[in-house]
Amino acid sequence: MQIADGYTFFPAGKIVSVVTYLQMLHPSSLRPEGKTGWALQPHRNPDLNWYRKLFRAVGENWLWFSRLQMSDEELRSNICDPAVDIFGFEINGQEKGILELDRREKPDVEVAFIGLTGDVIGQGAGRFLLASGLDIAWSHNPSRVLVHTCTLDHPRALGFYRAAGFEPYKRAIEVSNDPRLDGTLSRSAAPHVPLLSDDPH
Repeated sequence: MQIADGYTFFPAGKIVSVVTYLQMLHPSSLRPEGKTGWALQPHRNPDLNWYRKLFRAVGENWLWFSRLQMSDEELRSNICDPAVDIFGFEINGQEKGILELDRREKPDVEVAFIGLTGDVIGQGAGRFLLASGLDIAWSHNPSRVLVHTCTLDHPRALGFYRAAGFEPYKRAIEVSNDPRLDGTLSRSAAPHVPLLSDDPH
């Protein structure tokens, strides 16, 4: 594929990110070392409202919107699939994170979503969540475990995955409508990403 060098300009109302895809070909040496009160709770056939609330709480400031724009039927078909494993991360009974593993594309397992609410970032919970997820993923004997991150995510996300043993293998540009302009997310979400709109209001 030939792609010209240089700048490509996008209209107001669009968000653009560079996506890095990573793979792990052998089990990681990372081990889940939790603290008192930390727990990973499986949710089989999760309630849609519960899922959307937690997804928003974790992802709003990183412009996670894909699952929030799905109809009930579409969302249910994704998160209630027997090959999709969803966990809530709790600290002393309060939900502070989400982990979602997708086993539908055998022989791979994808860490589809992983994240924490902002108030617990930097306390080691991310390491615990990823290590727990990797243990579960490798228990299914996949050929590889996959994850992807983008330039809208936490600035340390890419380094975090690489330190855990993931290696980048491809890159893409993702373009989408800004979810803050259609009400999917609040206009104050992700203040690190400028909101560009033709509408001054």
